[in-house]
Amino acid sequence: MTDAVTDRERVVAAADRLFYARGVQSVGMDAVRTEAGVPLKRLYAAFGSKDDLVVAVLEHRSRTWDEGVARASAGARTPRERLLAVYDFLDGWFRSDDFRGCAFVNAYGELGGVSPAVAQAVRAHKLSFAQYVDDLVADLGAERALGAQLVLLAEGAQTTAAITGADHVAEDARRAAEVLIDAAVRRGPGA
Repeated sequence: MTDAVTDRERVVAAADRLFYARGVQSVGMDAVRTEAGVPLKRLYAAFGSKDDLVVAVLEHRSRTWDEGVARASAGARTPRERLLAVYDFLDGWFRSDDFRGCAFVNAYGELGGVSPAVAQAVRAHKLSFAQYVDDLVADLGAERALGAQLVLLAEGAQTTAAITGADHVAEDARRAAEVLIDAAVRRGPGA
């Protein structure tokens, strides 16, 4: 691995930790440089602006999300089990000591109105997750609207868990998802 690639990965990891813990706007590039242990000149060689760095962090978070959902559903045999695994993934994440809500929603709240690049990165992640759920709903043979309902449950669970700190939010969302899935399967597609 080249020094530039290593520096880039260290900067993204450091920025991710700092942005998630303290918020994007409260963290300056100098703090990222210090946390990453990379000279400021090399940081700016890798990322021309803070927006570029925020987008790289969000892309990293998106890959991390996808990997986490994939791990949670690795043992699932059916589309129903894979759909419910999303909520199992959320449950583990919500119980982690550093959980501070959805990094995408947090970044959008801070920068979405002033940074088209950040807004686009957030939308791309949310659309990708919705497509993942929609594909599983199609595999399940349920009506298309179920996908949007399950995504709303997952998104709402993230916000509720972050604000309330309650440790049962993902379990509650999972039980609601089971009801929705089972009702949709009974109705059949297009019913």
